[in-house]
Amino acid sequence: MSESTPSTLQYRFDGPEEAPVLILGPSLGTTWHMWDRQIPELTKQWRVFRFDLPGHGGAPAYPGGSVTELAARLLATLDAVGVQRFGYAGCALGGAVGVELALRHPERLASLALIAASPRFGTADEFRQRGVIVRTNGLDPIARTSPDRWFTAGFAAAQPAITEWAVQMVRTTDPGCYIAACEALASFDVRTELGRIGVPTLVLVGSDDQVTGPAEARTLVAGIPDARLAVVPGASHLVPVEQPAAVTDLLVRHFSTAWQPAYDSTGQIAIPAAPVKPALTAVPPQTGPVAEIAPAAAQPEAMGRPDPYDAGLKVRREVLGDAHVDRALASADDFSGDFQEFITRYAWGEIWDRPGLDRRSRSCVTLTALVAGGHLDELAFHTRAALRNGLTPNEIKEVLLQAAVYCGVPAANSAFRVAQQVIREETTPEE
Repeated sequence: MSESTPSTLQYRFDGPEEAPVLILGPSLGTTWHMWDRQIPELTKQWRVFRFDLPGHGGAPAYPGGSVTELAARLLATLDAVGVQRFGYAGCALGGAVGVELALRHPERLASLALIAASPRFGTADEFRQRGVIVRTNGLDPIARTSPDRWFTAGFAAAQPAITEWAVQMVRTTDPGCYIAACEALASFDVRTELGRIGVPTLVLVGSDDQVTGPAEARTLVAGIPDARLAVVPGASHLVPVEQPAAVTDLLVRHFSTAWQPAYDSTGQIAIPAAPVKPALTAVPPQTGPVAEIAPAAAQPEAMGRPDPYDAGLKVRREVLGDAHVDRALASADDFSGDFQEFITRYAWGEIWDRPGLDRRSRSCVTLTALVAGGHLDELAFHTRAALRNGLTPNEIKEVLLQAAVYCGVPAANSAFRVAQQVIREETTPEE
């Protein structure tokens, strides 16, 4: 075991030192203990490396706000202990880290298993909304509903001790690190890049997973050239916990038969694979993608200063949410379309994307200006944006109190009424 620094992760090793290394990555809200029941069998052939996400399982609270950053921390940790090449299995957010490794650092990866994973996890709005809930109410609402997302109803009822363990695992996570991990999932989208994954890949999913289910798994299989699918019956999202024997068997079979040799160009010596066992059955040819995977759009060569439209659209979506922006763009016609393009390019691409103020500060300024102008419709969706940008309800209250002094009590009275309703809607946990 080890402790982490701001650039590394907390980890532990199990198994013989001379064996090839197999890494197990956890999902959001869990710890390395989610893999406990796989360890006895896996350590017969591999040296198993498990890690905790920042602020999870007692790990120091150094938030990681992107999958790229989490993967970089993992590689820095592996570099520090002398591990150059490895197999990798990850669940949900841990699976996203595995995809990042396969895309950006393929020379390090010998084989890959993606469990309860997706090329895009829901929508960015969903995860940023979860961050608002945690920032306002703490992790208790998320912890209490975790068993419903992670396990089938029958398993949760039959295994109350495991269900309570799951609740406590989330409850003891650092809230700031949980919010940062939500942001990492919100910004993760590799749908156009799956075809570049060249490592042998197993995609494993529970048949009853309502979070990232068989549809998402088949999208991964359709997009990754050398991928096979395994659906575990009677399991939900945290399938390694709910069906440990089935998952262990699938992992042993995959990593025993699909261990890609090291790249000649790296000068590294390939870690020998474990003894060969029967291979998994490939996905039947007739199994097609559940959704069209669009190719990456060709980017024209920039002439001089880059057009800020694309950057503005990205910032606009991150601040206001996909649903709001989609509605605004969908309602644009010949009369209003130029205006939508104008505000995307200049308000969001030129101003909101400037580095001089962080988004929290920009939200404070924007709320004050909207109060002064009496623009209550825009105040409503910018209150939502302020919550997404990290302001707490108390901080929004202070902004409105400050605005009452300089913008007038009647204007602030209307603003409080609008903001109170938005905050109530956005911060009330779903039952």
